[in-house]
Amino acid sequence: MTLSEFIRDLKGDPAFMENVTCWRELPPRDARYAPFPDGLDARITSALNSRGITQLYSHQRKALDYACAGRDFVVVTPTASGKTLCYNLPVLREILKDDAARALYLFPTKALSSDQTSELYQLIEAMKCEIKAYTYDGDTPASARTAIRQAGHVVVTNPDMLHQGILPHHTKWVKLFENLKYVVVDEIHAYRGVFGSNLANVIRRLRRICAFYGANPTFICCSATIENPKELAESMVGKEMALLDDNGAPAGRKHVVFYNPPVVNRQLGIRAGSLPATRDIAARLVRNGIQSIVFGRSRLAVEVLLRYSKDLVRDALGNSARVRGYRGGYLPTLRREIERELRAGHVDMVVSTNALELGIDIGQLDACVMCGYPGTIASTWQQAGRAGRRNSEALMILVASSNPLDQYIISHSEYFFGQPPERAYINPDNLYILLNHLKCAAYELPFVEGETFGGVEDTEELLNYLASQDILRLVSGKWYWMAEEFPQAGINLRSASDQNFLIIDITDPKKHKVVGEMDRFTVPMLLHKYAIYMHEGRQYQVEDLDFDDKKAYIREVDVGYYTDADLTTSLKVLDEFEDAPVGAMTKHRGEVMVSSIVTLFKKIRFDTHENLGWGPVTLPELEMHTSACWWTLPEGMDEKYGKDEMKTAMVALSYLLRHIAPMHLMCAPTDISVVYHVKDPFSDRATLYLYDHIPGGIGLSDRVYEMNHELFKEALRMLSACPCQNGCPSCTGANAQGGKRALISILKELTDDKALG
Repeated sequence: MTLSEFIRDLKGDPAFMENVTCWRELPPRDARYAPFPDGLDARITSALNSRGITQLYSHQRKALDYACAGRDFVVVTPTASGKTLCYNLPVLREILKDDAARALYLFPTKALSSDQTSELYQLIEAMKCEIKAYTYDGDTPASARTAIRQAGHVVVTNPDMLHQGILPHHTKWVKLFENLKYVVVDEIHAYRGVFGSNLANVIRRLRRICAFYGANPTFICCSATIENPKELAESMVGKEMALLDDNGAPAGRKHVVFYNPPVVNRQLGIRAGSLPATRDIAARLVRNGIQSIVFGRSRLAVEVLLRYSKDLVRDALGNSARVRGYRGGYLPTLRREIERELRAGHVDMVVSTNALELGIDIGQLDACVMCGYPGTIASTWQQAGRAGRRNSEALMILVASSNPLDQYIISHSEYFFGQPPERAYINPDNLYILLNHLKCAAYELPFVEGETFGGVEDTEELLNYLASQDILRLVSGKWYWMAEEFPQAGINLRSASDQNFLIIDITDPKKHKVVGEMDRFTVPMLLHKYAIYMHEGRQYQVEDLDFDDKKAYIREVDVGYYTDADLTTSLKVLDEFEDAPVGAMTKHRGEVMVSSIVTLFKKIRFDTHENLGWGPVTLPELEMHTSACWWTLPEGMDEKYGKDEMKTAMVALSYLLRHIAPMHLMCAPTDISVVYHVKDPFSDRATLYLYDHIPGGIGLSDRVYEMNHELFKEALRMLSACPCQNGCPSCTGANAQGGKRALISILKELTDDKALG
């Protein structure tokens, strides 16, 4: 069945269409072209002609003109619009003119590095010239590393390797740094939060080393559509950037469908689950031979959907390779294998986390299904762009879960289509992050008096602090590194967690094998003893978790259920930085310590999702220092609304804020947490806390502090728009039904404009 026929069938199915809240058809868009510039090397034009490219898209030509003029710029166009040529063409042109010229490419993941190196290599082969492009990362053999350092024209790497493997050893990379003409930073929208704040400091260190060797490279950044690409690129690079966002690439017709699972209990406002609804849509696509990608919001959701989908296509011998999974935690060799099979067209469906949201070439897919709203408009369009990449017709179906943000988006399609994509937020001057990279920079090159690190005015004060800690030593106007340790080793760019845990399959007693990895903060939830760990749709039971050696031992089982754990969190204030009245409340900003422990896990049956029982979890408590914003409520509200009703309402408000805030901060929902204390030990009042769920914090709660009570007003709008009587899973959450009326009254009191003066 063709996609057009499938779409016609969907439109003609009353059972499907009665749950569709919006079906929008985006018309195709014609390409706008520009000729190759005069003087472009004939080897480049010849290689492009052999691929059927006889002219450039208008934005590609403009990018080439900017680069040739030495302008730093950021390209912002949708998925599959030919951004790769925006940086490959100027780099190849420069190297053909000057064999000594060098370029450095930065990609957020190894998979993307490998994919883009392969594309660049094919273009170089077609040009029949001696330009050497190599990937330099943790998988690069030791035998190849020396050759890359000495002879690599284009070095392709990721921020982690630049941070730990290249900058600290810059004396081995003299040819690169002396002749560096271009630095390409691709997919900059992926660098937000802690990762982006770290990368901005890595680039400060890179520019400092380039200046030491006399180089001043041009920076080319690429991004998917976000609201503030120029601001983000300038914060990242520390230079003024030109914005290039006039997309000249064509696009095929796109069908965007919002699907809200039906209400199964109208009195309680309970909807059918998004997982079963996504499973049914995925089954329909597979049965009709429509190549598609299904996105889940968590590893667990991906593995449960994968299990369902594989059961649909399993043949008599048990083979189900037509459906594959893809997520973080899979080993690199497995991910590369899945990518190759996708490009070759051997896979009908891939079920993935947002790991495939970035621009890896996975061939031509017809449909994209999202199990739950990805959290931001920008991510939604990125995921939707994975279908119809070759300008063909495409279908995107967003299946809403019952959380408030999903329900708001699914019921207010005009908000989704009318709003610009969200802002990407980084805070490179966060003291915790800045101090770490200042140590790294001092290790790489001594600081001289009067020098600032990336324009930070307090550089000298921070250097003196490090000297007082016997980390640096001031001699003749220069700060030298004097500590014994290697500072780069202690910094994880993507989080502040310790090293990952290895997952070891011990099903075969004669042959133990590593099948995956997981970060420390996720392990207690998914790898505790007796948890069911799912991998490529197969079930494994965790036999043992060795916290000290960071290893989990698993054995394959077939039990018909999966597990989910409960996390208990406590919070205390360490330091208050400032406070201010806001409406009837007082807002505060400061540092807190969050303690979390997993106490029990639930067993949930496949298909019916009924609870089969529970078990205890005995793991050590994890502690985290972070930044927070909190609001103390006026006295006497308990008496006014009643203690029980007040508590129910505030639990509902915590649930709402946890889902609303990421929409304004452009962060993942897991980057923040919200906690309510009936009587807080610090303030002795009812208090609501919102904190960065990242060690050290990255400024998200600071941004919320500046917003006054904008989030509370948004919560009031969401509650008022929900059609339920007194709370449901879509507005107040499953644990606070019955608190809607009280919460509306409380929010009106807290956000009263008159109270603001």
